[in-house]
Amino acid sequence: MFRWLSEPTREEQRIGVDMTEDHVVPIFVFSLPRSGSTLTQRVIGAHSMVATVSEPWILLPIIYTMRHAGVFAEYNHHVMTLAVDDLIAELPCHKDDYYRAIRGFALNLYSKLCRNNEKYFLDKTPRYHLVSQDIVNAFPDGKFFILWRNPLAIAASIIETWGHGKWSIYRFRIDLYDGLEALCSTLENSRECLSVFNYEGLIDGDEEWARLFSDIGIEYDPDVLAGFTKTRLEGAMGDPTGTVDYKQISSAPLAKWKETMANPLRKRWCKKYLEWIGGERLVLMGYDYDELRREVDAIPFSFRYLFSDLVWMPLGFMYCLLEPYVFIQKFRNILSRRHTRVHR
Repeated sequence: MFRWLSEPTREEQRIGVDMTEDHVVPIFVFSLPRSGSTLTQRVIGAHSMVATVSEPWILLPIIYTMRHAGVFAEYNHHVMTLAVDDLIAELPCHKDDYYRAIRGFALNLYSKLCRNNEKYFLDKTPRYHLVSQDIVNAFPDGKFFILWRNPLAIAASIIETWGHGKWSIYRFRIDLYDGLEALCSTLENSRECLSVFNYEGLIDGDEEWARLFSDIGIEYDPDVLAGFTKTRLEGAMGDPTGTVDYKQISSAPLAKWKETMANPLRKRWCKKYLEWIGGERLVLMGYDYDELRREVDAIPFSFRYLFSDLVWMPLGFMYCLLEPYVFIQKFRNILSRRHTRVHR
């Protein structure tokens, strides 16, 4: 039997994966959206030893093959996960073998993106918070750090960025609640593998950046703080505002959240959200519950967006409950004379 020259043998494939693992070190930034992760990515990506792209997202669907809940699909996701469970049970090292296959797949792609022979590839995908523990398990030689930001500032930035000032929190509950809970759990379970940083600390200056680079294992070059604007992140994903509005590291965004959260409905939501997070998790994140409550109480009263919030807050609950996007897709299928399907 003839074999095309471009087709590697199984042994060559195995060696290729092992070589990739030896030569490409992945760096993972775990964060909630609007936490300053794009700024951090651009600063680290300004180093000559680091390659990066906007937001890969590739590990989410692969890791979710092991999740029985969280996906509704035409192919019946739950049945698929049962099949994957059977497959994993038959592997010699079970889930470790499956993680190794995930690692080989990802590192093979990362290595192809290191076009100038960079040693490190930085993967910044905000919703990796949902699978952060699995990623830590799958990449024993990876570099990981969690980037926290004042959670109220995150919520306000979401409203301003994707809601244009109007209430839009309901679209990001998965991040503000499930994501925050998952990151805290990963931090508690894998402290020895994770470094922890706060956006506010990085804004302050060189010291925290030097610690970040040290934890990654790269020699810190202060020039990256001036050269990060040259880091190009092509594609549709990523920060739609910071890359345009901020050409240098600035503390300007730190207090903007108070203006966004000034009306009484939003202040009430802030207090309830802080209560849900709780003092223990806030300490884990590097913040103080009482101090944040005092800051909320001190925000001057405003009617801005109050009447709009009276409409959008209950509508947001209905949006999460009914998920009209699914019905819209089914209606489009009917209009195009396609069969409607059950998603499981």
